[in-house]
Amino acid sequence: MIQNKLIVILGPTASGKTDLSIKLAKKFNGEIVSADSRQIYKGMDIGSGKVTKKEMAGIPHYLLDVANPKNRFSVVQYQKLALKAIKNIQKRNKLPILVGGTGFYIQSVVDGIIIPEVTPNWALRAKLEKLPLPELVKQLAKLDPVRAGNIDQNNPRRVVRALEVVHTLGRPVPTLRSKENGFNSLQLGITKPPEELKKLIHRRLQKRLKNNAMINEVKKLHKNGVSWKRLEELGLEYRLVAQHLQYEISKKEMMNAIQLESEHYAKRQMTWFKRDKKIKWIKNYKQAEILAKNFLK
Repeated sequence: MIQNKLIVILGPTASGKTDLSIKLAKKFNGEIVSADSRQIYKGMDIGSGKVTKKEMAGIPHYLLDVANPKNRFSVVQYQKLALKAIKNIQKRNKLPILVGGTGFYIQSVVDGIIIPEVTPNWALRAKLEKLPLPELVKQLAKLDPVRAGNIDQNNPRRVVRALEVVHTLGRPVPTLRSKENGFNSLQLGITKPPEELKKLIHRRLQKRLKNNAMINEVKKLHKNGVSWKRLEELGLEYRLVAQHLQYEISKKEMMNAIQLESEHYAKRQMTWFKRDKKIKWIKNYKQAEILAKNFLK
């Protein structure tokens, strides 16, 4: 019986979550809900590694292209849409499969954490934005080490926002569990040796830069009204390509920085995920299939 069952596919960037999720969806009559904080934005396809129509192989996907990149999209908004999508899939007696590498998004669904909606404190933001990024990261690590472990530490907007939340609440974001979700979930984490993951990240970067595809994507976003500042806020590839297009760094510097920062990001993702003892770590599809089959009995 599928009933309230939910399978989660998680893991570091470039580890193969998309391929695995589509194979499992085909095998177990599933539909996929994205848990990626950048794939929710329209027009951000190549830099975010968004699944293509061809790759979907007829499997319905949800929470892709639901927001305008000019506007910020919060985890509260994500949680609401993800829960709605999952419950609709379950109503049709299909298996929802939550897929992504954004730990906070996944936790908001699986653990049903109650996230306080903190309104912007513009005075505090202005004060924090004057400080150097390393100082902001240091402050966050002291005030909310859990959030500091998962956040993109090279993204000033996200670090400032996390500090704003902590200062407003007077404590780290609480992880209170909500009874209303009631999911029986199986969390499958893809694990790869560090050297293999480095190669996968490199291969993916070469593919994204073929015929300047990712650079042209960022040019188009900017032409369509997404400011350079906003592109930099969107993190990693978008920040570094935007810097290259503004002549701040060379193409070679951009490529080296994307590779290195992606490797660091993968490490932070694994640090976040490894705190959760409920995750079952797998190396290949066969292991995932056996665990899923037993879970769905």
